[in-house]
Amino acid sequence: MADARDLTIIGGGPTGLFAAFYAGMRGLSARIIDSMPELGGQLAALYPEKYIYDVGGFPQILGRELAQHCIAQGLQFGADVRLEEQVARLIREPDGGFTLTTDQGHYPTKAIVIAAGKGAFAPRVLECPGYDRLLGKGIVHHVHDPATYEGQRVLIVGGGDSAVDWALNLKDRTRRLVLIHRREGFRAHAGSMRQMEAAVEAGQMELITYHEVREVHGDGHVTGVTIFDNRTHTETMLEVDAVLALIGFKPDLGPLANWGLELDRHSVKVDAHMETSIPGVFAAGDIATYEGKLELIATGFAEACVAVNYAAHHVDPRARVNPGHSTNLKVFKDREEAAAE
Repeated sequence: MADARDLTIIGGGPTGLFAAFYAGMRGLSARIIDSMPELGGQLAALYPEKYIYDVGGFPQILGRELAQHCIAQGLQFGADVRLEEQVARLIREPDGGFTLTTDQGHYPTKAIVIAAGKGAFAPRVLECPGYDRLLGKGIVHHVHDPATYEGQRVLIVGGGDSAVDWALNLKDRTRRLVLIHRREGFRAHAGSMRQMEAAVEAGQMELITYHEVREVHGDGHVTGVTIFDNRTHTETMLEVDAVLALIGFKPDLGPLANWGLELDRHSVKVDAHMETSIPGVFAAGDIATYEGKLELIATGFAEACVAVNYAAHHVDPRARVNPGHSTNLKVFKDREEAAAE
């Protein structure tokens, strides 16, 4: 069994990392558990090359760069990090604490902050011949390195922010870029749509609506796709080197759904203290819901502060809920004095 921690944070995205930072500010020992192979959450896994505009202090910043800043800030107080472990069970201990179990260990903790985004995201798949055989061999659900597609013929499937954003990011790298969507309406931001329309007008990419994938072709790697008009069922063959299936993800709370938490569909209900229906278990970020909720990274940062402050009070009822501003905290004054010596 691992060493006990004051606070265990489930999720290593921006909200979870800020919770780890704030736990250190409050003098709490912390542990982060995440099922992904790296910290940073969706910023690192899905949107590394996407610009983020609505985080305070950054007029614009790439997802991967924001993730790096969040990681550096979140780990400065020495939080223990356990990656590629999915939390399975929540055990309530007689002393009021908890033990979280994963497939690799047992983790005792006095309080918990769930910052798991929307839970485990399973990508929506292309239900067509060739998908299973060529997944990872030209068919992908997210882009790790845009340079991979330099000079290639690429088909993007989707109509949301991810599909449109990657079309805009890759249009100057590829030999041919085609975006297909099953209907005319898109779910992407209006500004991105205007940029895409301009790129189509300039001949930098092709846009085909009312079309879906019939079949993906290739022997060991993607060489082409058959697409069809879902109004007339007319088929068209495209020679491509890669298929980016950016058609969304299905949120799944996984084992969290069986912990006895009060839920609202795929979210965990919290009160004004960000506390769930289980005392000592808090939630923050996209997974937490309450009246008036806004699902933004900026909101997640604020919710992490609230959750950790009340978690600190839960761990030690003598601790003040509001610690004051960071510039007045002893941990930073000690750091400044040490730097001055």
